[in-house]
Amino acid sequence: MAAAEEADSIGQVRVCLCVLCGLPAAGKTTLARTILRGTAQHEWRSTVVCYDDLIPDHAFQSRGMEEQTHTEWKLHRQAVLQCIEQFLKNCDVSTDLPVSCKINCTAWERCIQDLLEPQSDNAPLIFLLDDNFYYPSMRYEVYQLARKYSLGFCQVYLHCDLESCTSRNQSRSKPIPAEVILDMSKRLEAPNPQKNSWETNSITLNTTDHFSDSDIQKVMELLSSALTNPLSPVEDHTEQKMADRLKCATSVVHQADQACRRLISEAMKTARENQVPPGQMRSLAAQLNESKAKFLHDLRTQFLQDVHLTDEDVDVDRAVKTAIHVFDSDKKDILLRAMSDYT
Repeated sequence: MAAAEEADSIGQVRVCLCVLCGLPAAGKTTLARTILRGTAQHEWRSTVVCYDDLIPDHAFQSRGMEEQTHTEWKLHRQAVLQCIEQFLKNCDVSTDLPVSCKINCTAWERCIQDLLEPQSDNAPLIFLLDDNFYYPSMRYEVYQLARKYSLGFCQVYLHCDLESCTSRNQSRSKPIPAEVILDMSKRLEAPNPQKNSWETNSITLNTTDHFSDSDIQKVMELLSSALTNPLSPVEDHTEQKMADRLKCATSVVHQADQACRRLISEAMKTARENQVPPGQMRSLAAQLNESKAKFLHDLRTQFLQDVHLTDEDVDVDRAVKTAIHVFDSDKKDILLRAMSDYT
């Protein structure tokens, strides 16, 4: 109910949050400028929310390339979405921003100034979010905001080869280190509707060469579709959330259990080949099974306690592989001790 009331406060104006993602120098800013001309022809109010302009340089410098944690950089990213949310509630450039919102306020005012032009109070609003968005979790935060207020949501992934991005970057007035682009290219996870159902409304453009009229047409059709088909607001179904987490945890733990059994079997085979006595073999098997039981218990607890987790948000195969590394390390230590004791 609360989400519905907040959605009503935005009014009847159609709004779309469009994520532009890809490597640095893939052409996101150039595409955004071109889209602005297209939206003007449709008499839509639109703006480019450029994260590089809004987030202070020191925050980018401190981000590193680690997994998403509650760093200062992540808080700045969340602040950008807070600003968009505040604007949607008030549609006023003078609205006080959240105290924790440490973004470039001058850049933000420039960003939304065009949205306040008296073209038409009912003209659709288009926010073009210009950032790398290399992790799905970054894009999912935008999706959550769109769903909270029943907004349109879509994604445009700009696919450009590493060599072209690196070359373009060097011609910039303020190029970023080449190693940052290289590292990001290894970590970038493009939108994948097959894996993440919430990424269904996405298109991919090959931007190694120049944009074509067909590319721009595809983007305009995507925006129009997103405006026409806004997301449904979030409903707080605690029982369903728990069921989703349980389903996810069960899937991960089941696959991890199968992998652990194989690892234990391999360890026992290695022990036999090294002629470990029967008594030692029984002890080894007991230790390995005890370690497996504790590992699976901890893994299940971890997944059930993650309040943000659903089976749609998790790459199960990847989660299993990551978890199994932990057990495999323990298995090797137990086997090594058993063989050392026998020797």
